[in-house]
Amino acid sequence: MNVSRFRMIACFAFCCSIFGSALVAQSAPAEHSTRRIYVEPFVTKEGSEKFREDVMAELRKINSISLAEDESSADAILGGGGEIWTKGYRSHNPQLGNVAPNGTPIYTGFLSIELRDRGGQTLWSYLATPPASSRDVSKDLSTLIVKKLAEALQQGEAPSRTASQFQPTTILKGAGATFPFPVYQKWFTNYRRENPVLEITYQPIGSTAGVQSLLSNNADFGASDSPEVIRELSPGDEEKYLFFPSVVGAVVPVVNLPGLSGDIAFTPEALAGIYLGKIKKWNDPILTRANRGLRLPNLDIVVVHRAEGSGTSYAWTDYLSKTNSEWKAQVGTSLTPKWPIGREANGNDGVSKLVKEQGGSIGYVEFIYALQNHLSYGRVRNRNGEFVQASLESIAAAVNHSLKIDRDFKFSIVDAPGPGVYPISTFTWIVVHAHIVDEAKRNALVGFLRWMVGPAQRQAAALGYLPIPKDVATKEVAAIARIH
Repeated sequence: MNVSRFRMIACFAFCCSIFGSALVAQSAPAEHSTRRIYVEPFVTKEGSEKFREDVMAELRKINSISLAEDESSADAILGGGGEIWTKGYRSHNPQLGNVAPNGTPIYTGFLSIELRDRGGQTLWSYLATPPASSRDVSKDLSTLIVKKLAEALQQGEAPSRTASQFQPTTILKGAGATFPFPVYQKWFTNYRRENPVLEITYQPIGSTAGVQSLLSNNADFGASDSPEVIRELSPGDEEKYLFFPSVVGAVVPVVNLPGLSGDIAFTPEALAGIYLGKIKKWNDPILTRANRGLRLPNLDIVVVHRAEGSGTSYAWTDYLSKTNSEWKAQVGTSLTPKWPIGREANGNDGVSKLVKEQGGSIGYVEFIYALQNHLSYGRVRNRNGEFVQASLESIAAAVNHSLKIDRDFKFSIVDAPGPGVYPISTFTWIVVHAHIVDEAKRNALVGFLRWMVGPAQRQAAALGYLPIPKDVATKEVAAIARIH
């Protein structure tokens, strides 16, 4: 397939939930309930019919699935959207640099795929990224997506709708992390459809400001990517607040290097050196040693970091502290680190925008922000010495190799051991008062949290977040009873 006819617009018919890997069983529908599938046209600029045909051809190979001719005769509807494009060409002769169209095309982008019932409830979702090179990128992506769907159907469980238990006019106010905002925005909208008597508002103002709103009783819940946010902001009050993991994500280094088609690789030494201000050029020997075969430019490095207190900054500096002794001694792990160098931007959106505008820049954002803003994101060396790119699978590897659940859910999976691990993976948390006086708000929040760790998890993967593991969700359901 000509990749120029496979460009896809990053707008989604149903706002893209995130996850779909069969690695988390609770994200999948029951096999018996979704055998007749209707494949709707995908949200694309060009090439959508070719992609739809390729997906249907792969589905026909699955014995337990039959294709429906229309939505009315289907058990479930498969659809989605996204964008795949060629970011450059790799020459067979490295001395020639990037040559088009004689070299091998290098693909990037993403497809957000969702399976839903006829009522619109998400049954399964997945975020697919293209292979580095492909003779038929449409077919390769179709094969991947259907494989993941088939795996999910084999080990999934049927969704159940949540009955409304709330009194009219209940409003919950939340504030905090921008890291999970894309999936939270989808959740709050979808939960309102099932529970129209409840409204949830959310201000994505950063972990520090959001949790401070909770501490001052100006918000009903906060959100942060740091398990230590209460300890940092209100030492001694940790027992007054409860943490509930919502999804798992990844922080990725994003770069703006015009003309560089390959994926840049970063060692901890390189990332720490850049953010300490010691590595000033993109062709510094520390970077070139990790990127043999890439022609890094003789260009000044423009460092971008968060301006406000941020859980994304916490995860980023946690990784640097765990992997670089100089960073740990000089800066350490914090929501509000004392940055030695760099330009400031607010939120993941702000960092994405500044990196996109500034040639030679580097920043750090949650995975989905890199994809949606068409930013190149680098591979990062893990404890096994592998340079790994963020994906649902590499985030899942971090969870599987490192997770030890404690009673308070305050754990870190940053710099997890094991093969295939993306090392800057992290949970993100909803933070609430352990004691809530207002009965209506308490019941509303409890209802939402139960839905969040249940049906909502099926909506996560399409936006690039990994659903929480089933054993964590089970323990969370029990822990929700501690809210009184």
